[in-house]
Amino acid sequence: MASLIEDDADTDFLTGRLLVAMPGIDDERFERTVLYLCAHDEEQAMGVAVNRPIDGLSVFELLDRLGVKSEIQAPGDLVLLGGPIERERGFVLHTDDFNSPDSTLPVADGVGLTATRDVLDAMASVIHRPRKAVLALGYAGWGPGQLEQELRDNIWLICDADEGLLFDEDHEHKWTRALAKLGITADHLSATAGRA
Repeated sequence: MASLIEDDADTDFLTGRLLVAMPGIDDERFERTVLYLCAHDEEQAMGVAVNRPIDGLSVFELLDRLGVKSEIQAPGDLVLLGGPIERERGFVLHTDDFNSPDSTLPVADGVGLTATRDVLDAMASVIHRPRKAVLALGYAGWGPGQLEQELRDNIWLICDADEGLLFDEDHEHKWTRALAKLGITADHLSATAGRA
């Protein structure tokens, strides 16, 4: 990871940034999606959607199904559909007040990603719970050059991340809020992606 940071001045790696789907994206799994890029280098990219809740499945219902006993009153946070790959695997995007030395991937300043049982135990704990966290099932992934080609084809816009877009529960409006952060409204975007 250190080499990615050192080389960042010479590259366009987007780890820690948001991808905002353009209208007319050809894949309905990503329609109006906001994806947080957790890793991006010359070999691959990996992101988690932060605005696609799974209806009727709360975080604490899932934790209960997995046998994680909660010490706290169960909030109604919904589990997110992080992407189409490994949809049975959980990924927790969280503030950096939680860190598992062997399994947390530091993504950006103040944000980490953990995909092991210890973060689930922490989410159910009064003492160890991260200040902010979202639990997603699955992720979106790209091989060498795939994401770069999608960016050239104007399938995604790039937006800076903030805690509200990453962690708040207003999933319905995150896409329009991300566009607004870029100074764009949806009605000013073409529904046809492509190059001029």
